[in-house]
Amino acid sequence: MQDPNEDTEWNDILRDFGILPPKQEPKDEIEEMVLRLQKEAMVKPFEKMTLAQLKEAEDEFDEEDMQAIETYRKKRLQEWRALKKKQKFGELREISGNQYVNEVTNAEKDVWVIIHLYRSSIPMCLLVNQHLSLLARKFPETKFVKAIVNSCIQHYHDNCLPTIFVYKNGQIEAKFIGITECGGINLKLEELEWKLAEVGAIQTVLEENPKDIVDMMVSSINTSFHDDSNSSNSDNDTT
Repeated sequence: MQDPNEDTEWNDILRDFGILPPKQEPKDEIEEMVLRLQKEAMVKPFEKMTLAQLKEAEDEFDEEDMQAIETYRKKRLQEWRALKKKQKFGELREISGNQYVNEVTNAEKDVWVIIHLYRSSIPMCLLVNQHLSLLARKFPETKFVKAIVNSCIQHYHDNCLPTIFVYKNGQIEAKFIGITECGGINLKLEELEWKLAEVGAIQTVLEENPKDIVDMMVSSINTSFHDDSNSSNSDNDTT
């Protein structure tokens, strides 16, 4: 097959009639490199610097650069503060009863707060603490705290534990009291994540309740087993 980019009189005629596409001009690698270097040279050096490096290099810039640097520095600071604000928690913290009002009820505006009241002698409480610790790292914009129940509420009954309260702006938005409401003794991490996401305390990527999926699988297995059992009994009766 003839090369359409070949310099021949016939190819030129075919291009004139639009039968062949215009000839592709070979790229000049040197020209491309020059254009790239020119583009890179237009980027101010301070745009690649950290805030600390900008401070050290202040004497090397002229007045115009300094104005641009100040604008750039403010932008970087705003980005840094926004990131810190979003990721200011990131762990399940232990608090005492006398810290409850300050840490929970009077927490910062629009911050979701999840507090777990527990006793270490109750296995389900330890499981919830384990899950909340992982969720606190996964959702650092939400405040996760725990407190030994006796330091907050005297004579609180064991049947009410674990107890999870979800606060926002000083108001209780949701509560899970006791083993059943908290998800049962076989509570999975994803199930607790779903519960907290349903009330708005965290933003999950889960699309449906993991417990519903498990229940559907168990139901399907039981149905299949029941059908197989009936089929086997029917065969035995025939025999």
